[in-house]
Amino acid sequence: MIMDYEFNASEMTPLAAIVEAFEELAETLKNSGEDLRLKAFSDACALVSVLFDSLGVAFKFAELEYGAKVGSLAEASSKHTTLQNVLDVDVKNDKVKSRGSLSRSLRRVRQGLDLIRALFQQFVSTHDCSLRGAASTAYAETNAPYHAWAIRAAVAAGMYALPTRDQLLLKLNETDQSAEKRMRRYIKASLPIIQYIDKLYTARNITLDW
Repeated sequence: MIMDYEFNASEMTPLAAIVEAFEELAETLKNSGEDLRLKAFSDACALVSVLFDSLGVAFKFAELEYGAKVGSLAEASSKHTTLQNVLDVDVKNDKVKSRGSLSRSLRRVRQGLDLIRALFQQFVSTHDCSLRGAASTAYAETNAPYHAWAIRAAVAAGMYALPTRDQLLLKLNETDQSAEKRMRRYIKASLPIIQYIDKLYTARNITLDW
């Protein structure tokens, strides 16, 4: 379940909190080269839920699936220390792609993070007030290839109900300038994390086409 967050001008905005959390994760990878701890990762990912909620019905599929998968990873963090540990256990038990497996949850969360990255990339590259073009392109690039026709059709229909650019900024308590700066920071911080997760699968001869 997605929690409701209330922010005012004197508090950290949702986007600022997300950026700081992912920059910390990226710094861990850069400086130590160590595996990401599952608790830190799931805590950072939980913050992203508010973004899907702000986008409305078009991304309801992402809000529901993403929130559930992050929740399963957070719950598992008491037993599994790192992301590598999650993959290794499922590989050993031949459950990587099984429904309900943590490896499957991690794959879906990674897709959610990439969807936000692509959306932000489109957002800072266009001034389309409807966001429809930006969101449609981002979805087509990241999640659409893995979704059944019914989900793709529902997303396409929901795109007409997306908030305007100004409405989204208001929901996030951001100005156009502050949002663009923070979105660029998220893009930079999330990319190495997304790439790292992909390598966890490919290093174990697990394809990424699912």
